[in-house]
Amino acid sequence: MNRARTTLAAPVRIEGAGLFTGAPASVSIEPAERPGDGIVLHRDGVRFAAEFAALSAVPAHPAFARMPARNTTLGARNDGPIVHTVEHLLAALAGLGISDAVVRAETDELPIGDGSACLFTDPITDAGVRTLSHETVEPIRVRSPIRVERDGASITIEPSDGVEFIYRLDYGPGSPIPPGEASWDGSVDAFVRGIAPARTFCLLAEAEAMHAMGLFEHLTPRDMLVFGPEGPIDNTLRFADEPARHKLLDLIGDLSLAGRPILGRVVAERSGHALTHEAVGRLRAVIDA
Repeated sequence: MNRARTTLAAPVRIEGAGLFTGAPASVSIEPAERPGDGIVLHRDGVRFAAEFAALSAVPAHPAFARMPARNTTLGARNDGPIVHTVEHLLAALAGLGISDAVVRAETDELPIGDGSACLFTDPITDAGVRTLSHETVEPIRVRSPIRVERDGASITIEPSDGVEFIYRLDYGPGSPIPPGEASWDGSVDAFVRGIAPARTFCLLAEAEAMHAMGLFEHLTPRDMLVFGPEGPIDNTLRFADEPARHKLLDLIGDLSLAGRPILGRVVAERSGHALTHEAVGRLRAVIDA
């Protein structure tokens, strides 16, 4: 089950605005400097791996200082530079099967685009993916079940001979966001066609609360999926279960912080970034023991 190590065939540069900062944001993604380096971020002259050890608790906005993580932030230790909202890029790299790449973040937050991973998958696919010599990456083989849960949400990672990621979304009775289930078998085609296009979303009440705190003023419901009582406002779903697919996208990106592909069955129910970070920490603790 070892996989060939791969990287981009050519560099790409992506520009836009940050989701939480609203500021101009840009990032360059380049072929790996050498096989085996993994996904490496560069920011302000500092280099750090896109792995669990680099997770940062620094919030993307002061309003989130006392809340569970609303995104994924990576950074160097000792108060070094940080990069916010990396989850969609990490999901794109994992979904495309890219094991090694250099990510040069030019701003403190990565571009958000339309809230999907297509901002990254499209240019990377256009640039092409190439194999790195004859080296391979050994997946993480789940030997015994791992489970984390909090406030009705849970993530279970179980042994399996294949790759199976499942996300079950349920906001409860009366929610304008319908329950849904999305899954991924680890294939590039399934990710590109059915997961990468799924956009981030929120409820109208959440959007209004964020606006009151000075957040997301650069966005409208046409730019992001905002669910009102009757469904999406000024927008149309790309999939009937698009919210579940986007949650799966986030799950794939955050689980890539384990450092290697996971060979196992992952079932996430009503979970978010904070619980996935905890699950990755538990998995890494088992691997490193």
